[in-house]
Amino acid sequence: MRQLLLLRHAKSSWDDPDLDDFDRPLAERGLKAARLMGRELAARAWLPDEVLVSSALRTRDTWRLVAAKLPVHPRVVFAQPLYEAPAADILGHIHKADPSSGCLMAVGHNPGLEDLAKQLAGTGSVAEARKRLEEKFPTAALARFVFEGEWSDLLSARLTHCLRPKDLG
Repeated sequence: MRQLLLLRHAKSSWDDPDLDDFDRPLAERGLKAARLMGRELAARAWLPDEVLVSSALRTRDTWRLVAAKLPVHPRVVFAQPLYEAPAADILGHIHKADPSSGCLMAVGHNPGLEDLAKQLAGTGSVAEARKRLEEKFPTAALARFVFEGEWSDLLSARLTHCLRPKDLG
């Protein structure tokens, strides 16, 4: 059984209007949320073997804070093409994941990440998780999927959880 974790970057700062969107850092709320999600991943033992991260500053910083809470050091790929990528492009990167990875995480942006999560949520998905996903996939939200098969064949999976920072306390 494989796991796919889709993590939206944490809340970014808009304090400096002169910064290019790509270079926006995390806001204070985002720093807290990223650490919280890292602790939650560690507590649930949802530990990635491989992580695909958009190369934007806010996604790199989100991953750095999440990773600091994990007891593992997965392979990390920072990918410029994931920056604000549509769902199909993100899925294309997932299809190329290392076949030995049992758990893959993608850290990216909306609307592509949310669109992909909704597209993947297939038969057997947990109703409460699907409801949360349909309501809102806010910053630092995490969608967890499980499926059998190869990364290269992934088109649909069972959505088991949709975690949002506000749901975790």
